[in-house]
Amino acid sequence: MDTELARTFLAIVESGSFGDAADRLHLTQSTVSSRMQRLERTLGATLFVRNKAGASLTAAGRQFQRHASLLIRTVEQARQEIGIVSGYRATLSIGGRFGLWENLLLRWLPTFRALVPDIGIRATIGFEDELMPALVEGRIDIAVLYTPQARPGLTIEPLIEEQLVMVSSGRHAPAAPGRDYVYVDWGPEFRAHHSNAFPDYTGSGLAVNIGWLGLQHVLASGGAGYFPARLTRALELAGRVHRVADAPAFRLPAYLCFATKMQTEALTLAVDTIRRVAADI
Repeated sequence: MDTELARTFLAIVESGSFGDAADRLHLTQSTVSSRMQRLERTLGATLFVRNKAGASLTAAGRQFQRHASLLIRTVEQARQEIGIVSGYRATLSIGGRFGLWENLLLRWLPTFRALVPDIGIRATIGFEDELMPALVEGRIDIAVLYTPQARPGLTIEPLIEEQLVMVSSGRHAPAAPGRDYVYVDWGPEFRAHHSNAFPDYTGSGLAVNIGWLGLQHVLASGGAGYFPARLTRALELAGRVHRVADAPAFRLPAYLCFATKMQTEALTLAVDTIRRVAADI
């Protein structure tokens, strides 16, 4: 369907009349009427009732309004995701978990931009259930995540292995979850290890799904929780958090995912530079 028809339809809905919609769109009223006739023929339904007060939606029109809005949003999203920014020869899209941007992908980003300054980059944060479908559907080119799922046409390779350690704002915290423990959901593998290590754990007063959020709470208000040693090392050296003695540590591997058939030089270079930055860490 021509999106201009949907845009014209929504303009009439918003303004309440064909004439006001024509003024808003800088069109003649006859053009607006012609577009609505084409749209109604396409849908096989009458969308508006016109009267002296303007135009009101029919039942079919009210039903189509939802679809028209979704159509416009989808087209705009597609334009943002696949369009090439003016002044750049190509665009590369990369997504990653929040914690994997911090001190990893945020190190990679300026390195890659310096190597190919004429490549636009779209960077996103998400969870596996968002990033994997986006990768399969081609909405992003690269994903860095903790628990990928094997898919035909995708390469999934180990990138780094996180060590999740319990740290506390206090120096002598118990080696088990206590009252001020912040539970961070690092995914199914962590949940299994955590359950085995602490069989008596029944839950926490504060549970978060992003490590950054839990760590900021510990720093601001005190408490303890499991976080990547990669991110807590500097805080430990500064005395802001302390490694909990005798608390078990858990491994959490992170993976680099991309299309097996890399079609652009920029994508190949991006993958290679991510590997190098991860190796340095």
